[in-house]
Amino acid sequence: MSMKLLLHCCCAPCSISSVIALRGNGIEPHLFWYNQNIHPINEYESRRDCFLNFAKEEKLETSVIDEYSMEYFTEAVCGKPESRCFLCYRIRLEKTAAFAKENNFGAFTTTLLISPYQDHDAIVQISRECSAKYGVGFYYMDFRRFFKESQASARARGFYMQKYCGCTNSYEEKK
Repeated sequence: MSMKLLLHCCCAPCSISSVIALRGNGIEPHLFWYNQNIHPINEYESRRDCFLNFAKEEKLETSVIDEYSMEYFTEAVCGKPESRCFLCYRIRLEKTAAFAKENNFGAFTTTLLISPYQDHDAIVQISRECSAKYGVGFYYMDFRRFFKESQASARARGFYMQKYCGCTNSYEEKK
């Protein structure tokens, strides 16, 4: 029997190769959507809907906490632009770890670990802290070597491809 693993997913393009890599290790992940950082609402909906289509195509079990709240997210990072990414990671990974514990998953991980644009070490550190806090395992796998392949597969499948990380700050920085 394989491990019951909860995979926090930031988007469908990053999920493709993360799922393939986990399956290669004999793990069929349960996908988890919780991404209040994505703004504006039409961007959030585009990413969520693409993610749900991907999950359906792959016949993967999925849990969605569909909470769009620009106010909640911006209040959490307001006045802390230098640490907004770390706060964003923590918000999402805390919810993931708590959900994993509440729903009897053996461990959790995240597709954030595939992106060469994210702070990999910070994501690992925060994940380990959340693991300890909630008493649920953190399954570490460095997915970064699969990033280009995942993006190419997403384009080939006609998936929605975002142009920025998600928050209003990253949107402004892409301009």
